[in-house]
Amino acid sequence: MQHILDRFISYITVDTQSDPTNPNFPSTEKQWVLARMLEKELQEIGLTNVLLDDNCYLTATLPSNVNHNVPVIGFVAHIDTSPDFSGENVNPQIHKNYDGGNIVLNATQNIILDATYFDDIQQYKGQTIITTDGTTLLGADDKAGVTEIVTAMEYLINHPEIKHGTIRICFTPDEEVGKGAHKFDVKAFGAEWAYTMDGSQIGELEYENFNAASAVITVQGKNVHPGYAKNKMVNAVLISQQFINGLPSDEVPEKTTGYQGFYHLHDINGDVEKTTLEYIVRDHDLEKFEERKETMKSLVSSLNQKFGEEIFSIKIKDQYFNMKEKIAPVMHIVDIAAEALERENITPLFKAIRGGTDGSQLSFMGLPCPNIFAGGHNFHGKYEYVPLESIVQATKIVVNIAEITAEKYKK
Repeated sequence: MQHILDRFISYITVDTQSDPTNPNFPSTEKQWVLARMLEKELQEIGLTNVLLDDNCYLTATLPSNVNHNVPVIGFVAHIDTSPDFSGENVNPQIHKNYDGGNIVLNATQNIILDATYFDDIQQYKGQTIITTDGTTLLGADDKAGVTEIVTAMEYLINHPEIKHGTIRICFTPDEEVGKGAHKFDVKAFGAEWAYTMDGSQIGELEYENFNAASAVITVQGKNVHPGYAKNKMVNAVLISQQFINGLPSDEVPEKTTGYQGFYHLHDINGDVEKTTLEYIVRDHDLEKFEERKETMKSLVSSLNQKFGEEIFSIKIKDQYFNMKEKIAPVMHIVDIAAEALERENITPLFKAIRGGTDGSQLSFMGLPCPNIFAGGHNFHGKYEYVPLESIVQATKIVVNIAEITAEKYKK
């Protein structure tokens, strides 16, 4: 396990944080550092057709070692980390034989991973837990996935007795800012289907995700000297609250779970003259998703009627859709992944993703792409962690999928 641990640490200590404000592709130059490092590594372990393109997509091929026809399959992970929390100067902490209690991440700053609050960690008692020092995120999302794919390809190369068809892999930039699949060349990738290694806890197997949109509400006020403002000033900061309060207060991320959708206000910026509210809108059910967008539009309209002028405006942009629509007709690809889990005595946890992955967009681009656990927890923040054993198990799942697929298509 030391080999896989060393590989994971070598990846997470490279800062690859993406930037949602930069329209360039990739959104940060530093993503190239890890991409070039991986390019060299893939060549060294013996993969063919290793290509790092002009958009920072890294692809490679593991050729088939069987004589019969097997569909080309793929594995995908992303190299960038979330813009929500620093990925610079990651200082990983290795906690061997975890005792099930709290983990002190940083004694000086009193940052503690509370095992009662983050109770999922208790299922990993006795294992090796990898955390940060509490000052950065870890980057298991999705460098655990990258580690698993690279290690699985290396293992298959070193164990030719394991039979498999042609396997394609791709590491993408900018997944965390919603652009990870935007320049993905599905035709050139050449796989019939693929799997993203980008899930969370051990056992997760997902083929459903949110329908997603972004919404920006602009509130136009009138700034007047406060000493002479009576009946003249329109304070955009204050009246923006009327839009916020007009949405259901219990349909927010912190009060929903499972298939429940939400409105998430994640940014407010402005002053008396002009204020903007930035939302993300999510729902697994397409009809309810469309209703949510209409609710926001109707609220804007009713508020403008109330004020007698166009004070509120809204722009909504669809981001991605529920990949279930594209995967349901080819459920055998999910069945193969489930069998791969069961061979390791892991019970598949079929969960609807409360978010999206590259696979969401890829599925609608013609590459059906379920999502498999990568092992990490508490993504996008300082409490992120991953059990080393989960990375090892996910690596085995990749190997098993390759082997099972070859078996299924043997005449």
